[in-house]
Amino acid sequence: MAALKNEVKSFIVQALACFDTPSQVAEAVKNEFGVVLTRQQVESHDPTKACSKGLAAKWQTLFNDTRQRFREETAEIPIANRAYRLRAMNRFVEKAETMKNIGLAMQILEQAAKEVGDVYVNRRLEQEKPLGSQADQQHAVAEYTLEPDENVPATPYL
Repeated sequence: MAALKNEVKSFIVQALACFDTPSQVAEAVKNEFGVVLTRQQVESHDPTKACSKGLAAKWQTLFNDTRQRFREETAEIPIANRAYRLRAMNRFVEKAETMKNIGLAMQILEQAAKEVGDVYVNRRLEQEKPLGSQADQQHAVAEYTLEPDENVPATPYL
């Protein structure tokens, strides 16, 4: 294996710090620099792996700094923000409805409900029990039961 230039090593370390796989990095190095590397050669530049215990301190520092910066900047990526994803889903639902693709619109609505949290449940109150019955005395508060999606009403209750 020929010695790699510092520019290539820096590229490899930074790509690995951004959670790219060794295969992805090897392909990127081939495209960017025209240097063919194996996955094992790339992995030897990842300080989190046992095979790179002899990696120079400057590359370990670069790796750790890059990874920390990558994690901090993830919040700036729009798709990592829930509000951005919900707005996009809203646009998709509107487009699906105009195309009369109700199935797709329902899937997007389901995904949006999951994104929001505790909205994707079908809760139904049990039938009212007659006052004074034994069942009423045992359960003074209303109980909720979860039903499968087949019993979802055709029109939503707003």
